[in-house]
Parts: sequence; structure tokens; C-alpha cells
Amino acid sequence: MYAGYACSVGHLIRVWDLSSGKVVLSLAPGEKEVKATASAFKPGLKSAEEGSRLWVGTSLGDLQEIDIVMHKVVSSNSNAHSGRAIVKIHRYQNAMWTIDEDGLLFVWPPGDGGLPTLENMPTARKVAKGHIFSVVIGGLLWFATKNDVRVFCPSTGEYEDFNMKQQPSSQPSAGEITSGAVIGCKLEEIYFGHSDGKISIYSTTNFTCLGILNANVYKINCLVGAGTYLWAGYNTGKICVYDPRTRPWKVVKDYHAHEGPVISLSVDRSSLWTSGQMRVGSLSLDNTVRLWDGLLEDDWLESELRDNDVSWCNFEEIDALVMTWNAGASTPAGMRHGESDSNMLRLVLPTGKAPELLVFGFQELVDLEDKRLTAKTLFKGSRRKDGSDHEHMSRQYRDWRDHLVRSIEDHMPADESYTVLHTASMVGLFSCIFVKTSSRSRIGSLHAVEIKRGMGGLHGNKGALIVRFRFDDSSICLVNCHLAAGQTQTMHRNNDIAAILESSTLPAEHDSTLCSNFFVGGGDGSMVLDHEICILNGDLNYRIDTMSRDVVLKAIQNNNLLKLLERDQLLVSRKKNPAFGLKAFVESPITFHPTYKYDIGSSVYDSSEKHRAPAWCDRILYRGPGKIKQMDYRRHELKISDHRPVTGNFKLRVKSIIPAQREKVWQQCQQRFEVVRLKVEQEAKYEIE
Repeated sequence: MYAGYACSVGHLIRVWDLSSGKVVLSLAPGEKEVKATASAFKPGLKSAEEGSRLWVGTSLGDLQEIDIVMHKVVSSNSNAHSGRAIVKIHRYQNAMWTIDEDGLLFVWPPGDGGLPTLENMPTARKVAKGHIFSVVIGGLLWFATKNDVRVFCPSTGEYEDFNMKQQPSSQPSAGEITSGAVIGCKLEEIYFGHSDGKISIYSTTNFTCLGILNANVYKINCLVGAGTYLWAGYNTGKICVYDPRTRPWKVVKDYHAHEGPVISLSVDRSSLWTSGQMRVGSLSLDNTVRLWDGLLEDDWLESELRDNDVSWCNFEEIDALVMTWNAGASTPAGMRHGESDSNMLRLVLPTGKAPELLVFGFQELVDLEDKRLTAKTLFKGSRRKDGSDHEHMSRQYRDWRDHLVRSIEDHMPADESYTVLHTASMVGLFSCIFVKTSSRSRIGSLHAVEIKRGMGGLHGNKGALIVRFRFDDSSICLVNCHLAAGQTQTMHRNNDIAAILESSTLPAEHDSTLCSNFFVGGGDGSMVLDHEICILNGDLNYRIDTMSRDVVLKAIQNNNLLKLLERDQLLVSRKKNPAFGLKAFVESPITFHPTYKYDIGSSVYDSSEKHRAPAWCDRILYRGPGKIKQMDYRRHELKISDHRPVTGNFKLRVKSIIPAQREKVWQQCQQRFEVVRLKVEQEAKYEIE
């Protein structure tokens, strides 16, 4: 990409006008079997000439110069690389550098007219076979093969000076090199992507490796630097945008960019001074091209606006109680048999100040072990359910809702009444949310969806209930989950979480001003993580790994929870899996014993034939930096299920917008962004290639 054009090579050479999206050039590079294998835009003496000429290398080692406006080849050098496929062309200052598959580098200097021509005699240098990635920085050629990094100085005459590193650098702890990039504002560093999702960082001053980052678990296909960010394209079709200035690196954006693998990323730095934007282009395996704002202007403005929210918002702190419980098909009637069971809600509900919100998330309110009922639920799908089964399930939900209403009336202060804000159910999942009656008018824009994850996403025996609403001018999203069961199903659970968090099922807001007022990360409210405050609860089913049941029981007996938490699948995934969806969430320290699996009616862990090992299946996590704080995290001794309920009390910081002040701060943010844009534009003029 350069000067408003994008070029692709193959059996056809195509050039697109980025402003219109139209193909302005389509040429075959030669005979039918000949492929164009590399390209770069030739420099121009004047800015108006930039992007008008294109150099193309072929699979036969030919070089062609193409005039884009005239739609024809204006110059060629047949067999320039003597039959060796040209794998890369660099533009550096007023010269062009070409590299072939055998590792031969030609430097084509400017001629009498001040520009390189194919009639000139190039300087030849031997670099290395197996080119994967190369870039020119300050006259030095950084050259990567699958496992090695080399640095060359083509301007010198002696081999010793030409090879800046006597021995190539390699990183045995990282996979094969797949790509590389530099960032204009950080030319002292160069980044290499690897097949195992790692990024290695090298110094461009002393050529040493500064470190290796676990960016993802998926293969990085391509990297590009734009503005202050590093963009990475993955085999999954995702693009992640990182900010290397932060420690640890911050994922600024996470796009599901293409249905297939992202095979190329490129940046048009010249677009900064032609259109005021820095365009990033992504190419997928199906030849789909998408354009992105390399400066992430909308995100920058939103972040700056929120950093100054005290200037345009009034804030209030409210309390919320969240309970999660796998009830194991128990009923309110069953709670009358034990003293602690019958007093459960009195013990769960907070004393003192009454919370604004009471959130109850249940799992397995119907018996998922009942094969007859479960089979009917799953395989009848959208067909009308058997009347008795439907009535049984509906009655279960209704009984629990009514029981919660009575318990709140009995145990909460008499002068504080509550209203049912929302209920939702899906097979065994049930969410019931209450709000103080005095605060009901402060809530708006309530929407709810369900995400099915059972049987590959077809059925609702596993999945999530999602509800979102606005409290004053703050967006809140609540997620009640039941994930895949089984000791060995960690990856399945991780995939469930990813599908829940990445689904765009909530109604989207199309007004950009409202989006910046209520949502974060440039989101439109269609996804969970678009919301300012998120709370996720449920039977997440994560277990304790690589430890026998007897060892787990002994550790519990000795209250050695740290030993067990080191093997907790959720915590291990957070630590070792960079792509784990719940890395975006916070969980308060666990100080209570595992909540699963008990013999019903007792405090004895599973004594059945299966002898399942105890685990912290039941969890509450939250997200919302500066907007939510958890005050406690504990379990409760309710014995009518094989799970113990878990609660968390939270303080939420909700805002009310002052429109006139908001507009004033917004204009100030736009002025500050213009300063940033001009700085990046100045840095981009120091051409790297």
C-alpha cells in the first residue's frame, strides 16, 4: 500500500484505488505459468509522482516497471535475477532493493535523473536463502529466515562490514519466524512474529534480543507497525492491535477481521499527508481486502474522553449483590428440610445498607441428568415441547422467582422494597434480577439474549444468559454461564467462553456519540465487553489439574488452598494462554474451600463410585477498571445440591452525563488528537522503506 493505492501479486498484478475501492490496474506478468511474486512502489521526485510507478518481480527473476495511470509496462529487465524467483522488493530512499529465492540481493541505485531504473547496473550481494521477512532500517537490512535473524549493511564494500552480525540470532524457545515489523515511533526496536504466537523483540542498535512475548496461542501470519501500535494477523482470521509502550503490552483492539486466515498486513504511511489518515490494509486467504484506521482515532478520542470523565460526569456509588449457584434441580420446597437450607437467603442477603441490585444466577434448575427430559429438550428443538415437560420447567423457574420475592420481602429492610427487573431461562439456566423500587426509573435500554453452547452451539443445556441495561448513564452487562463439564474439557470450556464473549447478539447502537457515552473499546453494545461494567458468574466447571483426588482432599483438610489454586484450570489458563477470554476479567482471591462436588445433604465430598475430585466450579468474575470493586467473595453452606452457592458484594461507580460539559471536553480531545496526528505524520516522513 502506498499513495492511496494497494497492490497484490500472483497470476495477475492488481492495483486498487483505496478511496473508491475500484481496480485501476489488472495485468498479467507474462506467460500463463509466470507469476508476479513481489512488488513495491517506486519513489517519485515530486510528491505528485509518488505511487505512479510500480516495480514487480516475477517467478522467473524478471523485473518490470509499470505505469499505473497508463496501464502498461514501461520498462523491463528480463532475467534480472537469472531465473531465480524474486521474493522481496524494498524501496529505500531513492533506491530499490530486490532479493531472490537463492539469497541474492541487488541494490538498484538512482541514475542520472535521481531515480532508480532497470537499465542501471545493480550492486549484487549475497545474503541468505529462505527469506521469510526483511526490512530496511537506517540503511541496514534486517533479514529473517525460519529460525535465524541476520543484519546486513549493503552500502559497505567489505564482507566483514556487510555482515553486521558474525553469527545469526535465533530463539530456541520460540517457534519459526513468520513475519516482522517496526513501529515509526520506536525505530530502536524490531519485532518478529512466530508460528507459536510469540513475538521476539530485538534492539536495532546492538542487534540483541530484548525479550520474547507470549502474544497468542495461534500462529502469527503477519505483523505491521502503524502509528504507535503493532498489528498482528492470525490464522484464525483475527487481528490484534498491541500497544508496546505499556508493560505488559495492552491489547488495544481485537478484530474478527476475516473468515479465513489473515495472510498479509500493510500500512500506507503516505496517506497521513494526503488524506490525514494512516490506512492499514489486511488481506485474507480468500483475497478479501479490508481497510482500517491505523491511528485508531475513535478509540484514542474515547479513551481520552473517559480519562477526563470527572470533567463531564457526576458519579454515584451503588451496591450490588451477585449470587451464583448450581442448584442441582432442587426446589424451594426442598429447602425446608434443613435449618441452614431454610435460612439460606437470610444468610446470603447482606445486612446493613440494602443494595441497589440483587442478581441471582442459577444453573441446573432442571435435572440435566434426566435423560428423558434432556433428550426431549435437545432434539425437539424449536418444535412444541411436550406440555407436561414445558409446564414442569416453567413451574421450576416460577417457584424460584416467587421464593426469591418472598425471601427478599422477609429479610430485607421493611422500608426498602424491590422490583423484579428481569428474569430469563434456558433449559437449566435461570437469571433473576431485582432492583430497588425507588431506583427502577434510573434503568433503561434493557435487552437480553441467550447463547447456546450445547452440542456445538445447537442446544441450550450449556451456554449463557446475557442481560444488559443502563443505570443512569452507565452500561452494565450481566452474564450467567454454564460451561462444558468434565475434568479434561478445559479447551472446550475456553472455547465456550470465547464464543459467549465474542458473540454480537445484543442490539447495536448506531449513533457514534451514544456509543462513546455508554460503551468502551470502540464498541457498539452488541458484545459483552463493549459495556463499562461486566459481571460474569456461573458453574464454569473448571477443575484442578494433575493432582489425585486424595492429594486434593488432603490439601483441603490442611487448608492448603494455594497448592490447589496453582493447578486450577481457570487460573492456569489466565496465566499461560494469552488468548483466554477471561484474561479481560478480574477474580477476587479465593479463600474458601472448593464448592464442588458434595454428597447431597452432607459436607462430604463425592463418595459415589465416580469419586470426583473437588474443584472451584462456581465462580464470579468482573470487569470495569475504576468502575467496580468487589467487597467480598465467599461460599455458603447450602446442602441440598452437590454445589455450594457463591456470592460477591460489589460497589459500582455509575455516572450521569452533563451534556454541555461533555461537548466541551470532546472538542478539547479532538484538538489534542490533532497534535498526536501531526507528530505521527512527522515520524512517518522518515521513510523506512
